[in-house]
Amino acid sequence: MKTLDTLDLAEKRVFMRVDFNVPLDKQRRVTDDLRIQAVLPSIRKVVDAGGRLILASHLGRPKGKVAEDFSLKPVGEYLSRILGKPVQMAPDCIGAAVEALVSKLQGGEILLLENLRFHAEEEKNDDAFSRQLAALADVYVNDAFAVSHRAHASVHGITRHVPLCAAGYQLENEIKYFHQAMEAPQRPLTMIIGGAKVSSKIGVLENLLSKADHLIIGGAMANTFLKVQGKNVGKSLVEDDHMETATNLLERAKQKGVKVYLPVDAVVAPKLESGTAIKEVDIDNVPSSDLILDVGPKTIEIFKSVLKNSKTIVWNGPLGAFETPPFHKGTFSVAEFLGSLDALTVIGGGDSAAAVRQAGAADKVSYVSTGGGAFLELLEGKTLPGIAALEECSQRS
Repeated sequence: MKTLDTLDLAEKRVFMRVDFNVPLDKQRRVTDDLRIQAVLPSIRKVVDAGGRLILASHLGRPKGKVAEDFSLKPVGEYLSRILGKPVQMAPDCIGAAVEALVSKLQGGEILLLENLRFHAEEEKNDDAFSRQLAALADVYVNDAFAVSHRAHASVHGITRHVPLCAAGYQLENEIKYFHQAMEAPQRPLTMIIGGAKVSSKIGVLENLLSKADHLIIGGAMANTFLKVQGKNVGKSLVEDDHMETATNLLERAKQKGVKVYLPVDAVVAPKLESGTAIKEVDIDNVPSSDLILDVGPKTIEIFKSVLKNSKTIVWNGPLGAFETPPFHKGTFSVAEFLGSLDALTVIGGGDSAAAVRQAGAADKVSYVSTGGGAFLELLEGKTLPGIAALEECSQRS
């Protein structure tokens, strides 16, 4: 696909789909700007090249209705501050008023459109709506990996009606690092898969069995695997309706020669709450009245010994209830360890990205993805609609 560096952007109307779906506090202030920071290189490239930049994003789930709580105005103000230049705010994302603002844009100026999801047609991938968005653009740039698994108008439909398409730097990086890690990895390739439920990652686990050399399983989803091995996991979260799935996955891993590592000890407590009494116990000695809420110190050392000898590591999903101290230690310890390794280390989005940032290791690993669901779908081996549409448009133009 075409990239920003291959285009002449001077005076062009550059419609850039970004992901400014960032958290805001009660005062409507940005509390985490990771996704904004991720697209700054693309924004600066267009501005410095003299392009007329039109930024488009969604925020939250307004369900096709205008709602002040979901306005992008605070994001525009924040972006203006960190760029040190004005960011105009449009009253909508389509219509005569928006078209007038776009027509007045000068080279190097920025216009932020209002929330795309104020229109139900966005999520419906409505063709007429897609055409209205495309009418604003000479060039379409997708720099919103986190929504590229959605066939929405601003991600998918618009590409059918613009003369030129390209990937932004952030999207380019997401594809590059994923390819290096999963399609052409240096081996051994170790996958760390955590999180709450096996059911949400069946497709991921099945796909990884044909790619990984080692598979580390943690988080609450490990409880289901432990239970099928006859372990007592107390009152921990278990998906009893996926016991057969877990059994089959373990058997297939054995057949394919993929070594699976499960917790050998755990941090347990009677409830998920800071300040509650905790115990470190071997996995064979989990009290029936307790919950497994983190991996234990022996497990951490085993995981580290595997990771130390790996050339490529991909991590998606925390190893414990890291949001509630003291159940963060397993996740944070592994995050810090990854930052010390001479290996390609790619962190999946969502909770994994948040945990690595909180552990202070985000700038020490190779790459932290901005996409949760999109990253998961790539791990499942799926083609993302937004990327497929971008490739098709690039080839056509």
